[in-house]
Amino acid sequence: MAWGPTRNPWNTDRSAGGSSGGSAAAVAAGMVPIAHASDGGGSIRIPSSSCGLVGLKPSQGRITMGPNRDESNLGVDLGVSRTVRDTAGLLDAVRGPGVGDTVIAAPPIRPYAQEVGADPGSLRIGVVTQHPLAQAENLTAAKNAGALLESLGHHVEDSFPSALIDPKFREFFAVMWGTNMAVNLARAAETLGRELTEDEVEPLNWALAASARQHSAVDYAQGLAMNGLFRRAVYQWWADGFDLLVTPTMAAPPPPIGTFAHDPANPIAPLMTAGKYVPFTPPFNTTGQPAISLPLHWTPDGLPIGVQFVAAYGREDLLLRVASQLEQAAPWASRRPPL
Repeated sequence: MAWGPTRNPWNTDRSAGGSSGGSAAAVAAGMVPIAHASDGGGSIRIPSSSCGLVGLKPSQGRITMGPNRDESNLGVDLGVSRTVRDTAGLLDAVRGPGVGDTVIAAPPIRPYAQEVGADPGSLRIGVVTQHPLAQAENLTAAKNAGALLESLGHHVEDSFPSALIDPKFREFFAVMWGTNMAVNLARAAETLGRELTEDEVEPLNWALAASARQHSAVDYAQGLAMNGLFRRAVYQWWADGFDLLVTPTMAAPPPPIGTFAHDPANPIAPLMTAGKYVPFTPPFNTTGQPAISLPLHWTPDGLPIGVQFVAAYGREDLLLRVASQLEQAAPWASRRPPL
């Protein structure tokens, strides 16, 4: 990190999350009302959870990734903000396909801003209430969100897509993640007009790219095939009658600064540590579904805990309606960091 760690405005001894942590810290601190963020494995939702913000990961193909990136991959772009209305307005401003896009989400029937305050109706909602990696405080946040939704007239039950706990998911996600890193470094080298050197790249990213180069084209193709099978298995839960899934956004509160420090003896160690904090976000980069983190819970010592809401593909409208309903029932925008 060229400029040192990005600190959390709620507690500067804690991380702001990543990888869009700078954007989230700036919005939480009041420097700007809204900031760009990208999400290839949770990097809109994770810093939103850490910094007490609204963070929507849109559907794959909702916003063009052109001219240089591919909508069919893991990453999407949008931003972080304090309110559902700001997030809806941003989505209206940037949504839509670009020239050459082949993955295109169906356009909304009306502007997303009009979903703010709209009645979502009575929904069938599943909640994750247990997970081997999740700390009690984060599970409590999800359970409390479920109770609040039930009080608002929704049908809530303990349920989630069983594919989410398939151990094979981490394997093929890792192959795709590492390959994307290798491609990113190659593009950086092309921009510079020379090969990158190891001392110019964060050790973890250098190690991921090196690992990816050991995989064959067949390995990557198998990862894509597994991706498709996983996506269909997860979608089936929605096809069977559920409208929303509720999970903790992260498995633990914002970690202390230094938790992901580079280990010269094991450069992959920070990634393995990160996996323990974020089991809930990467699956929905793989499926391409929209997911939003809302700041519905704080620890006793004042750290934000986000709750993730996931809808069927293309249903940002439903997410925004429910998010707006929860924002009215449990307002958060007036809560500010103590600094």
